[in-house]
Amino acid sequence: MKRRYFGTDGVRGPFGGPLINPTFARRLGAAAARFAKGTLASPDQAPVIIGRDTRASGLELEFAVAEGIRSQGFQVVSVGAAPTPVVSFAVRHYRAPFGVVITASHNPAADNGIKFFSGSGTKLKDAHEVEIERLLEEIDQTDLASISPALTVIPAVQLYNDSLAGVLPRRALQGWTVAVDCSNGAAVATTPLVLERLGAEVIRVGDQPDGRNINDGVGSQHPEVLADRVTHHRAKLGIAHDGDADRLVLVDEKGSVLDGDELLAIVARRALSKGELRKKTLVATVQSNLGLKVAIEGWGGELVQTSVGDRYVVEAMLEGGYSIGGESSGHLIFMDVSPSGDGLVAALKVIEAMIDSGEPLSELRKCLKRFPQVVRALKVAAKPSLESLPLLKQAVAAGETELKGEGRILLRYSGTEPRIRLLVEGPDMSRTVAVMDALEVVVRNELDVLED
Repeated sequence: MKRRYFGTDGVRGPFGGPLINPTFARRLGAAAARFAKGTLASPDQAPVIIGRDTRASGLELEFAVAEGIRSQGFQVVSVGAAPTPVVSFAVRHYRAPFGVVITASHNPAADNGIKFFSGSGTKLKDAHEVEIERLLEEIDQTDLASISPALTVIPAVQLYNDSLAGVLPRRALQGWTVAVDCSNGAAVATTPLVLERLGAEVIRVGDQPDGRNINDGVGSQHPEVLADRVTHHRAKLGIAHDGDADRLVLVDEKGSVLDGDELLAIVARRALSKGELRKKTLVATVQSNLGLKVAIEGWGGELVQTSVGDRYVVEAMLEGGYSIGGESSGHLIFMDVSPSGDGLVAALKVIEAMIDSGEPLSELRKCLKRFPQVVRALKVAAKPSLESLPLLKQAVAAGETELKGEGRILLRYSGTEPRIRLLVEGPDMSRTVAVMDALEVVVRNELDVLED
């Protein structure tokens, strides 16, 4: 099911470009509403929920999408500038037919995007997005009468904060110092406030959004800023989000960065020990380090792997009845709390493991013994099918032979950027790098690789 507009996380691109502009947003909103009206809901239900991150273009796009949705007979209310997980929460809390988030996540401020949530608070399936694209072609801009863009703002952020403050016992973080990098994004309204309610002293970073500085030198893409604050203030840990706060990167008390695989290992080990990991199974993607599989199986559990994308992790969790899953990129899902990736929930669950064990993060992370891994991303002018490139397939086979069954090779195109991502894992770093170097040469010969 090839999609023309949707990537792995909604529709995304430069604001003012052919996709992300008010005209297209209005049509996309109408198409999504028409799809919902025909398959998921009826317009006489509760209003559709919409939210946005802190980008300057967010408000204009929010109004445009809302106009399109209203043209199909639905009412729309806004949660304002808020993390993506707040929209998922609000859809479930208010029993909305569906939800919309205006965000480009970790992308620069010049970009923006549109993604949708079902009435159960999960991201839409591929087949649903294919159908929305089909309906989009039926909708002409001239059919969409201009409707007043005024939106009622509902107190979903406060309700979300109230709910998550209950994940840990009252004042559980009394005496803790925690550094939080909000990436000048939507997390400013949630993570620092919830941690303070739990008793922590919060050192804020990236908490002055102005519409143009989201993800600019701060946040989950730049954890070195947070690491400096952690060591300077002797904090117990640092928490970094991306622009819409569905992602988490942690820094331990020594200033070292943890990735999503380490976080998954920490929470899965605790859950297994307490009998809370449903079916003793963790869900991750093919991008996760082989060490995660070895660790989980060593603790008596199993690892199920999916395609890259937190939506595919969620689908596998729902189908299999599993409770915890996530990606190495830092999208973690705790199904007993929320059916979507939530950076704050993930942070609280790791903190819960710290409290239970009495160990600092630098010790807890040692539960994962990583295989040597090399990851590279090359910008490409086009994305021809990798199956259509025989020399590249031969190079992968040669690399796998070199690894002698003690590693793996993964090539895939990014679903949100014009890039091909290369991953090689092996028994030692020198062999892993050698395989990667040889593979990159072939990729550059076979694809039109651009310099960043």
